[in-house]
Amino acid sequence: MKVRSVVIFSGDTYDVPQCIQRIDHRATHGWQLRYGGTKLFSDHTNDGSGAAGALAKATRELLKRIATLPAPTRLQRSPSVNKSSDLPVGITGPVVRVRQGGRVRDCSLAVLIPRFGDSPRRRTVYIGTENTYTIEKYKVALDKAVAMRQAAEETYRRAETRAMRAAGRQLKASLSAA
Repeated sequence: MKVRSVVIFSGDTYDVPQCIQRIDHRATHGWQLRYGGTKLFSDHTNDGSGAAGALAKATRELLKRIATLPAPTRLQRSPSVNKSSDLPVGITGPVVRVRQGGRVRDCSLAVLIPRFGDSPRRRTVYIGTENTYTIEKYKVALDKAVAMRQAAEETYRRAETRAMRAAGRQLKASLSAA
């Protein structure tokens, strides 16, 4: 798991894992955990002397949440406001094209397949040619595209959670060694 060096208002420096932020505002001093909701771990002091203990508590809670909760996803949840169709996220179309050497146009839906740790892939779901296109074929193709996208999103989320839990185990091991 990524850690960064944070210097607090008292001048003390701490190595802080991602998902934990420092809050120093007027009478509030502490570490805010941002994973599966937020929770503030207060220093309970105005001079910053309780920061190390509060960070330790926040880190323990972070490790507990990583072990039990799914990782927060980076996938887009809803279609962009600029999207002109009512198709779900990751699906566009129908795309009409003429294949090289062909005379008849064919229609398909384009599906963006997210892959964790790798660039996404684009897949097409065939609907029909301009002579065979029907609303029923469009609906069948759309159902297939939605199922394809949902399966890819589920795979992505599992891989994302698996990677976050591995990072949590690595952080725990590094804290135990220190």
